[in-house]
Order: sequence, then structure tokens, then C-alpha cells
Amino acid sequence: MGAVRTGGGVRMRAARIAVVVAGTVALVAGCASGGSGGSGESGGMSAQAHGYLSEALDLLQRESLNTATVDWPKLRGEAFARAAGARTTADTHRAVGGAVAALGDGHSRFYPPGEAAAVDADPVTVDAPTVEQLPGGIARLNLPAVNGSERTYAEYVARGRSAVAGASACGWVVDLRRESGGGMWAPLAVAAPLLGDGPVGAFVTADGTRSVWSVRGGVPFLDGAPQAEPPGAGADAWPGAPVAVLTGPGTGSAGEAVAIAFIGRPDTRSFGARTYGVPTGNAAHRLSDGAVVLLTGAAEADRTGRIHAGPIEPDEPVDTRKEGDPSLAAATGWLGRQASCRSTP
Repeated sequence: MGAVRTGGGVRMRAARIAVVVAGTVALVAGCASGGSGGSGESGGMSAQAHGYLSEALDLLQRESLNTATVDWPKLRGEAFARAAGARTTADTHRAVGGAVAALGDGHSRFYPPGEAAAVDADPVTVDAPTVEQLPGGIARLNLPAVNGSERTYAEYVARGRSAVAGASACGWVVDLRRESGGGMWAPLAVAAPLLGDGPVGAFVTADGTRSVWSVRGGVPFLDGAPQAEPPGAGADAWPGAPVAVLTGPGTGSAGEAVAIAFIGRPDTRSFGARTYGVPTGNAAHRLSDGAVVLLTGAAEADRTGRIHAGPIEPDEPVDTRKEGDPSLAAATGWLGRQASCRSTP
């Protein structure tokens, strides 16, 4: 099985198929059978279809974060029953999709070839980060979701870092309420000047292996490999400023990774509502016919070592049913009481 680095790799290589973790596109051959059955037909399936489904199921069992809790004989049996009579790889797609859903992680997805190409497409326009100056010398950094090609990520990072560099602030609000998922390294690259240097989180696989996220000179790294090259890296650092992080149900996947990166940072507090609840790392695995399995293979831990599962609760829950923007009001109120902002007109 060959492997191609993707998903926010070195120099922000194209983060294909909405990946969150700097993952691997594994080219599954789909001709030799894996853990179930042998060559030839089985249950009326052709050798090609049987081998393709076997390889896909082997991939799920080997790489899934939930592999230890899945009843694999049952899952495999149900998948092959669903694919009975399959002659082509396309005939097994429903079975592969059902097996992916049965993993129960709430984050893995199966994309047939046509859908995989659409998910990978660049947006017409890049919804780039913005910085808004608020009263009291506070700045709000809005980090929307992003997904697409290397060009899309580069534009997102360049515009975001330019906005951060041009701000003047005694404290920061980092608004993640529209960061619903996609690539995580671009928003982390924009937020890096606020995070400061050092470890900020980690991926943790089913066997306990940790891959560390860190920031060095304003650049995000994964296990020592740079994941972006922000323009003017290190020149716009704000590592000592107080930060208020805003979260809500629209904060998911990559947005939750950014929220986790701020947990444990000094002079930092989160406000709003609980996040969507998929703080996990995905990798895109491309099958032989162009279909893609976006597979959850890692949990996420903050800089203190705590592994997060399910929705992330804010430090200060806010009743968002109130008029206006109560989460922002709570965040700016807290920032206004911090030493760096108390003396700001």
C-alpha cells in the first residue's frame, strides 16, 4: 500500500478531502483480499469487489480510533452481506459507507469518487480571518472554517496574519463560533502569534502514540515538521496578551482543535456554549477507484496532556438566548478586568 503525504503537510501541502490531521492518503489496491475470504468469488461477489471491500475493512480495523471497541466479526459479516452479489467496486460502496458509519466516532465519512472530487474543490472566494477593533483596546480575531487547495490555505493564512499584524490590542477575543471544520493548520497558523512558542496540543492514536502540535517563531509544527509558512512569521507575536476564546455548537472538528490549542495557555479563558463534539483527528485514505475514506484515527489532547472527548465545555457558559451577543459581552468584560486592559482608555 503506497502512501502520499497530504492534509496540511510540510509547507501546507494541499489539505485534500477536508482533512483535519496531517494525514496520509493511502492508495488501497483493492485486488488482493484482506482479512476476510480468499481470491475468487465469495457470496456471489467478483474477486475485484471482494478484494476491494476486504481492503477497505482492513483499513478501518487497522487505523480507526475506535478499533478496540468495535465488534469486527459482526461488522465484517454485515458488510459482506450488504455487498452480496457485487461485481464492481462501485457495487460495494454502500457496504463500505455502512461500515464507516458503524465505527461510531461521529466524524469518519465515506465519499464515492464523484463526491470526493466535489469535497476537494476550492471555494469560489476564500472566507478569510478578520480582525475587528473593539472598545477598550480589545481586538477580535474571527477564524472561519477553511478547506481547499494549497492556494486557498495560503491566501487564508496570508490575509489572517496580515490582519493580526495590523492590530493594536491590550487583549484578544478569538472567535471560533464559525470554525466548523476543514483544515486545522491554516487557522492555527493565523492564531500562532497569540498561542506563543512551545507545545500546544497533540494527536493521540488508539495505541497511545502522540504526535505533538507546537508553535515555533509563529509557525505551527507537527512533530517537528512545519505545517505552514506564514508571511513575516514571528514578527507579529502577542504571546503575553490575555485571550478570551468564544465557542459554540458551530465550533467543530478543526475549530475544536484550535480551541484545544488555547487550553492551558496562561491568561486565557473560554466563553459561550459547548462545541459540536468531534475533537478528533482525521486522515484521508484514497481507495483504488478514487473513493475516499475520511477516517478518524486520533483523539486530541491539550498542552496539559488531557485528552478531550465529545463537546468541549467553555470555562464560562453563557446563556446565548439573551439579546445581542452575550458571549462576546462576557469575554470583553473579562478582558477589561485584566491588568493589560485596565489602563487602556
